Amino acid sequence: MLQSTVQTGSVERDALFVALGLFTVYHIVMLVRAARRLRAETGEASRPTIGGLATGFLANFLDTLGIGSFATETAIFRKWRLVRDERIPGTLNVANTLPTIAEAFIFTGLVPVGARTLIGMIAAAILGAWLGAGFVSRWPRRRIQIGMALTLATLAAIFVWRMIGNPSGGNLLELNGTLLVVGLIGNFMLGALMTIGLGLYAPCMILVSLLGMDPKAAFPIMMGSCAFLMPIASARFVRARAFDLRASAGVILGGIPGAIIAGLFVKSLPTRAVEVIVVLVALYAAAGLVRAARRESSQPTDASVAEAQSAA
Repeated sequence: MLQSTVQTGSVERDALFVALGLFTVYHIVMLVRAARRLRAETGEASRPTIGGLATGFLANFLDTLGIGSFATETAIFRKWRLVRDERIPGTLNVANTLPTIAEAFIFTGLVPVGARTLIGMIAAAILGAWLGAGFVSRWPRRRIQIGMALTLATLAAIFVWRMIGNPSGGNLLELNGTLLVVGLIGNFMLGALMTIGLGLYAPCMILVSLLGMDPKAAFPIMMGSCAFLMPIASARFVRARAFDLRASAGVILGGIPGAIIAGLFVKSLPTRAVEVIVVLVALYAAAGLVRAARRESSQPTDASVAEAQSAA
């Protein structure tokens, strides 16, 4: 149980819920328009597959319990070739937005956090994601492969550190002064890194704990941050068409019930065992991306082939 009486005021909380509802409507309208445009122009399929639905359910079930979803989905996407590598970061952000919004609605009302801390850290993450997505959506395939491999390896290291060090945190439910500034800068960086596939949940939980906050306070902060930043980041990926429509539909439709079931009924799992699995999955996916990037660099580019042909 939380021992502090600090709470997000009802007015601030209601304002967050209203804003979250508006972001939800914005994201749905954007996706519907994008789906219609892609089907009309390219004939890209939008009907979800069983694999996409199962991936969304599993990943967002674990996500709601604080495990994260990006590493799991990246490994599945690559193992069964559901999404091309260059489209994975965009698909992760576009597809998991609505399930994450469901998580935010659940946990913002359950765990009290100081309004200034909660809103400030959410705003910092949004700004970081907006700037980060602008770069990532324009990256070439090989750079994305290398970037995602590094972020997955970083995520695995973070999980191992959390399992070994187990930062217990403190009992604060709000931050002030220097601690608040550090929290804002930290969440800004995590928001930017999220657009390349580094899930925000595990790093945010560690950040919050190191700042002396109750680890449970991480849930509304990290879920609220993602719920607001992901529509912003998704808009840039959608505009650049740097996402997979069919995989996104599957993750959305499977992920929402997975998040709701985990948040309202399951509450907790033996997370240590699950975290070990996530570490192994992340390292496996990272190794695969490195191999793919090496193959990519060993292949001649179209320009070099054209030059060779003209020289001949």
